[in-house]
Amino acid sequence: MVKMVYALTRQKAFAQDFGLRDQIQRAAVSVSANIAEGFDCDSNAEFARFLGYARRSAVEVQALLYAALDAGYIAQAAFQAHYQQAEKVKALTSAFKRSLQER
Repeated sequence: MVKMVYALTRQKAFAQDFGLRDQIQRAAVSVSANIAEGFDCDSNAEFARFLGYARRSAVEVQALLYAALDAGYIAQAAFQAHYQQAEKVKALTSAFKRSLQER
């Protein structure tokens, strides 16, 4: 997701909106950073907590994609592709979190 978001935010109009660009980039990076941080935790419960943070960061990416669409920075097709990628990340992190909580 990070690679896709960075490619998207390099587009001219999006790149010039520093606030939105930086926020969506940080949210995308936060997904993988929280997964990595959780992996280093001492318990499954703590790891699951960080997976929840990762999922919420993916939701933030989705919200910011709506803002980019509304501002005219991205086309509907790009919005759909990126939104679906974030949906996949949400589903995977949720499933992983559930599996940790069941152990």
